Amino acid sequence: MMRRSRFSWLRILPLIAAIATVMCAAWGRTPLRRDHTPIKPSIPSANRLAPNRVFLEHADELRKGRFNNYQVVVGNVQFRKGGMYMYCDSALFFENDSLEAFGNVRMEQGDTLFVYADQLVYGDSSQLATLYAEAGKLVRLINRDVHLTTEIFNYDLGIELGYYEVGGTLWDKSNKLTSWYGEYSPATKEAIFEDQVHLHSLRPNDTLDIYTQQMLYNTVTHIATLDTTSTIVSGDGTIYTTYGTYNTELQQADLYSRSMVKARNGNTLTGDTLFYDRERGFGRAIGSIELTDSANRAILTGDEGFYYELRDSARVWGRALARQYSENEDADTLYLHADTIRTFQIFTPAVYEGDSLVTAADSTHYMVAAPHVRFFRTDLQGLCDSMTLVQRDSMMYLDKHPVVWSGDRQIFGNEIQVHLQDSTADWARLPRFGFMAELVDEEFYNQLTGKEMFATFADRSIRHLDVSGNVQAIYLPMENDSTYNKISNIESSFLSAEFSNRQLDRLKMWSETNGTMTPLYLAKKNLYYLPQFRWFEPLRPKDPEDVFNISREMLDLMAEPEFGTRP
Repeated sequence: MMRRSRFSWLRILPLIAAIATVMCAAWGRTPLRRDHTPIKPSIPSANRLAPNRVFLEHADELRKGRFNNYQVVVGNVQFRKGGMYMYCDSALFFENDSLEAFGNVRMEQGDTLFVYADQLVYGDSSQLATLYAEAGKLVRLINRDVHLTTEIFNYDLGIELGYYEVGGTLWDKSNKLTSWYGEYSPATKEAIFEDQVHLHSLRPNDTLDIYTQQMLYNTVTHIATLDTTSTIVSGDGTIYTTYGTYNTELQQADLYSRSMVKARNGNTLTGDTLFYDRERGFGRAIGSIELTDSANRAILTGDEGFYYELRDSARVWGRALARQYSENEDADTLYLHADTIRTFQIFTPAVYEGDSLVTAADSTHYMVAAPHVRFFRTDLQGLCDSMTLVQRDSMMYLDKHPVVWSGDRQIFGNEIQVHLQDSTADWARLPRFGFMAELVDEEFYNQLTGKEMFATFADRSIRHLDVSGNVQAIYLPMENDSTYNKISNIESSFLSAEFSNRQLDRLKMWSETNGTMTPLYLAKKNLYYLPQFRWFEPLRPKDPEDVFNISREMLDLMAEPEFGTRP
């Protein structure tokens, strides 16, 4: 029986190696040895700043993908496209320079722009990088003082523009902005927001909030541009506009397309073009402006004007019109026009004697209209060169050739003072010459004049009249058959009259009284009129629109000397 020999390949390995050595020496070659030197990737010589290429700069591992069109890179992965670097834990790198990145995704451009996410998808054909955040986390962009957060963020590397479409927040050192859609350009520092846009000020003690549907915002100037219906709210008031800009640093607004500012006290300023300085409480409007003063029940309109909230003052010019309405809704509105209408407050400080308060601090509101004043109300019309309304005293002063009409009566003088009770005359005084005339029939007028007149009113009609100093009167007493047959001419020092239902009820004159009673058929023309008689009916405002009719005859009247001074 043959016996199997015990043979081991281990015994002949040295022999094989020796033979190989001899053979290699015979052929002039060195023997093969295992090389443990690390293999380094060869960096291509292409320009790595080329904006149209994506370069893999680093990875701990490079693996073949399941398909031949991509590679798998793992560990400290770094890509580069132009000046933008992208970092992640792992990625799929496709042949067309597209990639998908996972884990600790970061984009960096220079030392100013950083974007952080959990996943990134980049398509080189569109140059669009879409970054995602895991549940409960947000994608974050940081560009110096600008921060942006959202759940899904898109960044177009071709035009260097980032945007979100699922709601996001952007904030800088001054403001915080939220919206459903938003764009941000790191190059221009401008952002566009659409749909449910809200700007909230981050400045200490600032109460600014802006609500709109579309806004352009500059993160350097902190100016918001509004191009749709917008509301700007603060502790100082509210602004309503459809187009304009708001400087959140300077608290200034340039508004167009019919905007309105509503102050804390309820006053509003509206105009086609409007400038508003919130810090100063100052607003200026141009084009069909309207200023409402709810406390004083007045509305000012004109071509141009301003409102100073801190001093509660305003000025309107260019077809300026003041409308004064009453607490009583049934009362008529007073329409008053002048070249310029101003309203303002005057503050009176407190007066002390030692530690005792003598007079408390007070303030009152004024309205001044001048020149070329004309006003209309259904029961009262008039004109003068200047008018002043004083709120505290409920006084109205008409200066320089004032003429006032009520029904068939006309009153004129050098100055008329009227006391108002809820926008209705309570009493009136003409301290420096007064003339009252009433149309009776055709060319006949009841007339009364004196150095001073004082009248009281009730239910918008005269009740009592006192005249003193050089009293002269012409009147036609009505007969029982309602006809006029006589004319009476009277002179006296003092006169007192009582009226009922707009008719003379009682008349008293003293001390020395001279008079004549002449039948009309015997009366000469010189008995018909007092020396100072004038009838200004052609100048009388006929309706609210007629207050703007400044005629040549009215200008001539305003240029005359005072009444009662002519020879």
